[in-house]
Amino acid sequence: MNDRTADPSLRTDAPAAPTQTPPLTSTPAPTTAAGTASAVPGSAAPAVPGASPAAPMPQDPRRAGARRLMVGGVLLLVLAVSGGWWFYRQMTHVFVNDARVAANMVAVSSRVPGWVTAIEVVEGDAVKAGKVLVAIDTRESRLLVDELDARLAGIGARREELRARLQMTTQQTASRVDAQEAAIRSAQAAQAAAAAQRDFARIENEQAEKLAPSGMIPRVRLEQTRAAYEAARQQALRAQAELENAQAGLAQAKAARGDLAVLERQLAALGPEEQQLRAQQARAVNDLRDRAIAMPFDGVVDRVFVDVGEYVTPGQRLLMVHDPAQVRIEANVKETDIRHFRPGKTVTVSVDALQGRVFEGTVSSVSHAATSEFALLPNPNPSGNFTKITQRLPVRVTVRQQDGLLKPGMMVELEARVGD
Repeated sequence: MNDRTADPSLRTDAPAAPTQTPPLTSTPAPTTAAGTASAVPGSAAPAVPGASPAAPMPQDPRRAGARRLMVGGVLLLVLAVSGGWWFYRQMTHVFVNDARVAANMVAVSSRVPGWVTAIEVVEGDAVKAGKVLVAIDTRESRLLVDELDARLAGIGARREELRARLQMTTQQTASRVDAQEAAIRSAQAAQAAAAAQRDFARIENEQAEKLAPSGMIPRVRLEQTRAAYEAARQQALRAQAELENAQAGLAQAKAARGDLAVLERQLAALGPEEQQLRAQQARAVNDLRDRAIAMPFDGVVDRVFVDVGEYVTPGQRLLMVHDPAQVRIEANVKETDIRHFRPGKTVTVSVDALQGRVFEGTVSSVSHAATSEFALLPNPNPSGNFTKITQRLPVRVTVRQQDGLLKPGMMVELEARVGD
């Protein structure tokens, strides 16, 4: 039914001849970015009597199909290019994802026992070489060093004393020997004079003994010669005794030189004793210095395993440090791909934590044994059942640190070109 005849306001009682009305044309309203018609402010669309609201114009099926075909073609082209690029890289490059950043993780230990009195760093600190990390109680070590210093000072005092005694004894011994030698010469002269006097008295007494019986000399003269001879003889004996006494004194003076030898041996014995004390002192000083544990190189502190007040023993691990400038890449490469990782080859390193950052590395060494050879529980396959598994060989890659971004333990991926 026609809309015009359906409208009650347009009905007439008289039958009307059917007339053909031309089709109404309407100008499409401007559309916004959302595709909806926007009305012009201050104006209204003219109402057409007896016309229904304008319906959206149906799209051309041919244009919609062409658009879908174009979008599908672009997607297929992108997929083809991406797939081709992926296939090209898979055929011309080798990728290793079993790789990580590594460094020399140094465990700082104590050489001496004692109580921890101070910890100067915390985890993550950048520390220069020589800075004290941990301090251990030094009271007993300082006392031992002071004791050894005092003993060494005593050794020096004893040496000076022995040298003075040696010099004094040398001088005294020389003086006594000279005096005794002079006494011997004097005794020898006195003994010679006494011997001459005795011989003279003996001769006079012998003459008197011969003349006395004939009465040529008086009896008194005989007695006088006898007394003179006896006196001279006794004087000779006394001189001989004095000479022997002087000779004994010389021997005693020379024997005193043995004291010099004893003093010289005591003085020489101080050398090894002093050397032993100096060795003990050096050991005590090293013990004292080892109680201030210093950073061995410029690096960072990774872990601290002790707290202030704990008692540590020799060899106990106190801290874990490493040098961030000395990092490397350690990877486990399949044996089927190891031929592409010869020493000196340049590889590309991608870090999982640093999206978009690419590092360049150089293969420094390739292990001569697979990782399975170092397993704690090797599988000798005694049962005879065998499943072939591709083995991996350790490969070390040198890489230059950049702004401290590479940290030990970070996972990376290696990419090596085939055939280079």
